[in-house]
Amino acid sequence: MTSDLIKAKLLKECVLDNEYIPHKPTKKQAEFLVDLSPEVLFGGAMGGGKSDALLMAALMFVHVKNYSALILRKTYTDLSLPGALIDRSHAWLDAADAKWSEQLHQWRFPSGATLTFGYLDTASAKYRYQSSEFQYVAFDELTQFEREEDYTYLFTRLRKLKDSKVPLRMRAATNPGGVGESWVYRRFFLDKDPNRRFIPSRLEDNPYLDANSYEHSLSQLDPITRRQLREGIWNVKVEGNLFKSDWFKFIELNEVPRSGTVVRFWDLAATEFRKNNDPDYTAGVRVRLCDGVFYIEDVIKVRKPPGEIERLIHETAKRDGHECIIAIEQEPGAAGKIIMNDLSRRILTGYIFYPVKISDPKLHFAKIFSAACYNGNVHVVNSSWTKDFVDECVAFPSPGVHDDAVDAASKAIVFLSQRYAKQNEVTDFGVYSCGDYEIDEVI
Repeated sequence: MTSDLIKAKLLKECVLDNEYIPHKPTKKQAEFLVDLSPEVLFGGAMGGGKSDALLMAALMFVHVKNYSALILRKTYTDLSLPGALIDRSHAWLDAADAKWSEQLHQWRFPSGATLTFGYLDTASAKYRYQSSEFQYVAFDELTQFEREEDYTYLFTRLRKLKDSKVPLRMRAATNPGGVGESWVYRRFFLDKDPNRRFIPSRLEDNPYLDANSYEHSLSQLDPITRRQLREGIWNVKVEGNLFKSDWFKFIELNEVPRSGTVVRFWDLAATEFRKNNDPDYTAGVRVRLCDGVFYIEDVIKVRKPPGEIERLIHETAKRDGHECIIAIEQEPGAAGKIIMNDLSRRILTGYIFYPVKISDPKLHFAKIFSAACYNGNVHVVNSSWTKDFVDECVAFPSPGVHDDAVDAASKAIVFLSQRYAKQNEVTDFGVYSCGDYEIDEVI
C-alpha cells in the first residue's frame, strides 16, 4: 500500500469516521493529522485552526485500549477559559459516552483510553508527569514556554507496549512571538532534524472562520505583532520597523479641530551631558484627541540645563493655554514626587497638571502609537519640526537613535486614550489599552 493510501485510510478511520470528532478537518489540519513523524509543529499564524487540530489528533486513537493522550498549556487558566481547550472538549464530548473527571482534568473513554489536560506553570511542574506514560503529548502555544527543557522532558513520557500499533507522537501548535520563540525557531527551522516537521496554517486555510472580523481584530495590533500573528513571520526584527512614513496623515494647523481633549506630555532628559557628548533631549509633544483621531499639534525637542527647562515648561504652558493638560513622567521613589510637587507649586500653578508614574517599557507605548498610525488615526501638523519628528518615528527603535519625541508622543496618546475611556466608561478600548500606567491625582 502506498504512503498516500495509508494516509487516506488513517484519515478516514481515525478522523472522519471518529464519533468523538464532530468537525471535518481543513486541508491543512488533515495534513497535520496523518503525518506520523515523531515531532510536528503546526500553525505559525492566527486563525489556522491550531487548537482544533491538537484536539483532533489527541482523539484519533481513543478507540484503542489504554491509549493515553496529554495536552499541555502554560497555565490552567489558559486551558479553562471560555472557548479554550477544556471548554472546547466539553462541546465535543459531553453528549458522547466519554466520562469527565474534574479532579483529574481528564476524559475517560469506554476503551479505557484517556485524554488529560495539564499545565507547566513552574520549572518543576513537568515532574508531576514523571511516572506517567503517554502515546500522544501536545503543547498548545509552544512559544509561551520559556524553557526548552519543559518540552524535551515530556519525550521521556512517550511510551507504548511492544505490540501496540499506535504511533508515539509529540505535537505542538503555536504562533511566532512569545518568550520561547528563539528556541522554538531554532528547533524547528534551523536544526534540520528529519524527524521534525513544521506544517504552516494561516487564516486563509481555515474556511470556518469569519475572516473579515478576524482581519479587523488583527489590524488593531502594532506591525510587529500583526506580522507575527497574521503572516506567521518568525524572527521579525523590532529595530526600526514600528512606523512607516506613509502611515502619518499630514494637515495644516488650521485643519485641527478646536474641540476634544489636548495634552502636552513632557519627557524630561535625565542629564544634560553624556560621556559620548550625545545627551538625551527634553521633549514636549502636544496631542489632541477628537472623534477618535489624534492630532499631533506641536513638538518641542531641546537640550538645556534644568533651570532653562523649567522656564520652557512654564512659557509653553502659557502659550498652550489653560485648556491644555500638562503631563510629566514622574521618576520612581520619594525624590520623583518631591520634584513633581515643586514643579506644581513654582512653575505650573493654575494649570491642570498630572504627574504620571510609568512601569512599562517605552516600547510598549510606542507599539500603541504605532497601531494608531497604521489605522490612520494619527494626523500630524505640517511645521518646521515635522520632518525631524517623523524621521525619528521611522527610525525607532534602532540602537543609537534618539527616541525622546517618540516616547513623549506615545505616552501622550496613551494618556488621552485612558482619559477618554474613563470619561466614557469604556473598559476595553482595544489598541489603546496599556499595562501599568498610573496617573496620580491632579495637582
